[in-house]
Amino acid sequence: MLINEPKTLPGGVVIEDKTVGSGSVAKSGKKIGMRYIGRLKNGKVFDSNTKGKPFFFTLGKGEVIKGWDEGIQGMLVGGERVLTIPAAKGYGKRGAPPDIPPNSELIFEVKLVEVK
Repeated sequence: MLINEPKTLPGGVVIEDKTVGSGSVAKSGKKIGMRYIGRLKNGKVFDSNTKGKPFFFTLGKGEVIKGWDEGIQGMLVGGERVLTIPAAKGYGKRGAPPDIPPNSELIFEVKLVEVK
C-alpha cells in the first residue's frame, strides 16, 4: 500500500513512496547505494540489483538516467519508492538494445540502502 499519492515532478517523472525511510537524505553530490528492479511498462524485468553489493552512484552528476537523478532526490535511507520514468528521462529514442526498446517508459522499484 502506498503511503502517499503519486507525485509528478517537472519533466514527467512520477514518484510513489511505498516506505519513507528514517536515515540520511539522498542529496545531489552524495554517493548513494541502491537496490532496484527495472521493468518495462509491459512488466518485463530488464535489470535488477536485489542482493549482493548495492549499486552505487553519485546523485545529480549524470552517472545514471535523468529519471533516477530526479526521482531519488530527497529519499531517506530505508525508503522505498516506485519511479515511473518517461522515455525522455530514461533511454529516449535510442532505447538500450536489446532489452529496452526505443521510446520506452520505465518503471523502477528502488530502495535507498546507503548514503556516503
